[in-house]
Amino acid sequence: MPPRRSDATRAAILVAARERFAADGFERATIRAIAAEARIDPSMVMRYYGSKERLFAAAAEFELRIPSMTGVPVETLGAELVAHFLQRWEGDETLLALMRAAVTKEVAAERMRTIFATQLGPVVARAAPDPDSAATRAGLVATQMLGFALCRYVLKLPPVAELTRDEAVRWLGPTVQRYLTDPV
Repeated sequence: MPPRRSDATRAAILVAARERFAADGFERATIRAIAAEARIDPSMVMRYYGSKERLFAAAAEFELRIPSMTGVPVETLGAELVAHFLQRWEGDETLLALMRAAVTKEVAAERMRTIFATQLGPVVARAAPDPDSAATRAGLVATQMLGFALCRYVLKLPPVAELTRDEAVRWLGPTVQRYLTDPV
């Protein structure tokens, strides 16, 4: 195999890893399968990423795609965020795979923390009555969304898994709203 530039090799590894992790999940995806899909030797995957966990963290690009919420009335912000998160959870297996891995793999947990801090944090900061409380508020919103996703999509807890999207928004929206806007 002719040598490739390192950037091209890294890119090929990431494309293959995203495909394998999405198709097989973290636990079943193997370095060998990823390397085979990237058409490289498995040792190259390890050379560039060091471990399956680090590769997963690098490959787990996920955009929460939270809208700016600038035109949303502050009193409906909680419900809007919940509805948005439900749409994201139901529309992309990547975040679900990342959550599963984050429970047992520190690198994946760090990736999840980064995603929520960098993507949810600024939205919460705009709504928070006290800017000093924004990080705590964002963390509490994340507890609701991650806990709900765990119970609904991973554990498939019957009462939670059976809720319609509208019912879930009605249940979770007021709690998220309180986290966003209530004075401490």
